[in-house]
Amino acid sequence: MTRQILVGGVPVGGGAPVTIQSMTNTRTEDVTATVNQILRLEEAGCQIIRVAVPDMAAAKAVGAIKARIHIPLVVDIHFDYKLALACVEEGCDAVRINPGNIGGEDRVKAVAEACKARHLPIRIGVNGGSLEKPLLAKYGGVTPEALVESAFGHIALLEQYDFHDICVSLKSSSVVTTMAAYKLMSGKSDYPLHLGVTETGTTRMGTIKSAIGIGGLLALGIGDTLRVSLSADPVEEVYAAKDILKALGMAANEPNLVSCPTCGRTRIDLIGLAHQVEDRLKEVHKPITVAVMGCVVNGPGEAAAADVGIAGGQGEGLLFRKGEIVKKVPQEQLVDELFTLIDQL
Repeated sequence: MTRQILVGGVPVGGGAPVTIQSMTNTRTEDVTATVNQILRLEEAGCQIIRVAVPDMAAAKAVGAIKARIHIPLVVDIHFDYKLALACVEEGCDAVRINPGNIGGEDRVKAVAEACKARHLPIRIGVNGGSLEKPLLAKYGGVTPEALVESAFGHIALLEQYDFHDICVSLKSSSVVTTMAAYKLMSGKSDYPLHLGVTETGTTRMGTIKSAIGIGGLLALGIGDTLRVSLSADPVEEVYAAKDILKALGMAANEPNLVSCPTCGRTRIDLIGLAHQVEDRLKEVHKPITVAVMGCVVNGPGEAAAADVGIAGGQGEGLLFRKGEIVKKVPQEQLVDELFTLIDQL
């Protein structure tokens, strides 16, 4: 159990539901483009959004962006503490910064005091690609121990000013290193953990890496919030994150789709049906299990635990509920009939 922080009123840690984050890829100073992307991410299921703040123009746009969105806004700061102070003044909900990278103690103190005065948490974002040179020399490269020691170094800089609203991430492009670092950190600290595997690549491989790294840690009870990092439209990050939580049974009010692999008994377009159902389920927000099975002989039996489902035959299929057959319908009506049944649940 980790301690709890609040990001714009959204609880992170302390037993709160795991939250989904993403990051915009628009130019932050372009308020209209950034807001439009955030609204798309909200619709997809994003619960906390982060924007890059590389300069003062981006910092000055934070207030205007926040006024037009509905989820907490985190600002991503590197090196320049003045940008953090400007974003705090603009009304951001949290700051992502590494205290050890912003200069002397007076600058760390200024950021800590500004955030503390407004009850804003700070996320310390340790990344394998930017580890301190002394730690790389000490451990011979990017290791779990190096990532954790870096995190505690940054934490100490904030704790000396009695600042404790902290979240920590320890990301690496290596799934194995990332998982080991979070496991090590979890055993040494009760600060909430922001999960992620960084630089995972494009949608397919990036989702696989994230599912292993993030999903594996969540299955062990480690992690409080997450971002799936993909070289893709940020909306794809949110969909991947939702799917990871669904697979673990951790997605509140979201359906779970199960479908069987095709085999020589399949006489219906099972793959097409499964994709149709998956696509339409994006609009359904109920904690139900929906099955798409390829064989009428054992489909309902195998999917007896599903709330509703369909099982294919040759040009037709069965509609069933909790393993009990409801009726037989032509293939072209199967999906519509299924969703009529879902609407009744």
